[in-house]
Amino acid sequence: MNFDGIVIGGGPAGMMAAIAAAKNGQKVLLLEKNDRLGKKLLITGKGRCNVTNDCSAQDVLQNTPRNGRFLFSAMTAFPPESTMAFFTSRGCPLKTERGNRVFPVTDKSYSVLDCLKEELRRQNITVQRGKAQHILTKDGKVTAVQTEEETLPASWVILATGGASYPATGSTGDGYAMTRELGHSIVPVEGCLVPLETSGTDCQDMQGLSLRNVGVKLLSAKGKILYKDFGELLFTHFGVSGPTVLSASCHLKGEGCRLILDLKPALDEGKLDQRIQRDLALYQNRSMENALTDLLPRSMIPVVLRRLGVDPQTQANAFTKQNRRSLVELLKAFPIEITGKRPVAEAIITRGGVKVSEADPKTMMSKIAQGLFFAGEILDCDAYTGGFNLQIAWATAWAAGTAAAKYAIDK
Repeated sequence: MNFDGIVIGGGPAGMMAAIAAAKNGQKVLLLEKNDRLGKKLLITGKGRCNVTNDCSAQDVLQNTPRNGRFLFSAMTAFPPESTMAFFTSRGCPLKTERGNRVFPVTDKSYSVLDCLKEELRRQNITVQRGKAQHILTKDGKVTAVQTEEETLPASWVILATGGASYPATGSTGDGYAMTRELGHSIVPVEGCLVPLETSGTDCQDMQGLSLRNVGVKLLSAKGKILYKDFGELLFTHFGVSGPTVLSASCHLKGEGCRLILDLKPALDEGKLDQRIQRDLALYQNRSMENALTDLLPRSMIPVVLRRLGVDPQTQANAFTKQNRRSLVELLKAFPIEITGKRPVAEAIITRGGVKVSEADPKTMMSKIAQGLFFAGEILDCDAYTGGFNLQIAWATAWAAGTAAAKYAIDK
């Protein structure tokens, strides 16, 4: 069969781009190297799929620390409300939860994938398994895609191969090599929205402990606040994770960074001191490791006392005023030294990719090869957790698919 254009990559961006192009009259081939579509989509949102964030286009851009300005046109044309309307109008009802996170009512990512696959069928889009190896051009214009087995003619190509995170789902960076061959610059890739490794054994000693309401600040080696957040944090065998940490990882710069946790954000230092005094009076004849059980999770108590230099068997009535003052200071500013990020393979998304200055922000078309378009994570754009990264995928895909159709018609 002859096709007008080819979309490489059957993830969320690839499927949406193919749909947008087909809705505008194009005969589309969707090329996917995996045995099924949307493998990475199925694991997003812990298997529930955080489809988008119920906010304005401007709010999405404000939650996109990396090249948000580049996304202005695409996000304005296809904001979160368009994403929500797309799915709800096609039989996938959605619900909004804390932080304006949007999920399918079923709480199953399969509902989102099934909705997209049904729309692919409705738009008569051909899905073919195959691994693209090269994008062929002539006189600076796209002419075909070369796979391991054949050469497929095309007047346009949308590259939606994702980044380099979760390689088991197929995101192995294939698109970087293909675009580099055509003369594009690839910003070095690294993990973003990724857990952080820490020094010492304190975090390991608290492994498995999850804190729901904690203040988090990321400081540079010089003490400058790089990022502030409030929410959930998890201690792990290698360091720290959780939503606040993942977002903070987007701002990690060089060595010497550290996290400062406010473990009691609802209390100022004065009220926290009063609270501690009440507990010490109540448990005055107990050891400190037992006297703090109302104030702190049990696995955190040995770590806190070790940092204070206080023997866990010390009687509560022997805990001095200076000890109490030090405890208040520690709970309001609990420092954790960061040694680095976890590997990119463990990241939720990839930072880096196709340099955005080499793509048209309105159409997502390459400024180097006419008829080549980009969609999704292959672009050097990334956002915080909360559905913002999938929203970037939907918006750039819609822009690319719509523009690819117009390009073919004009051509």
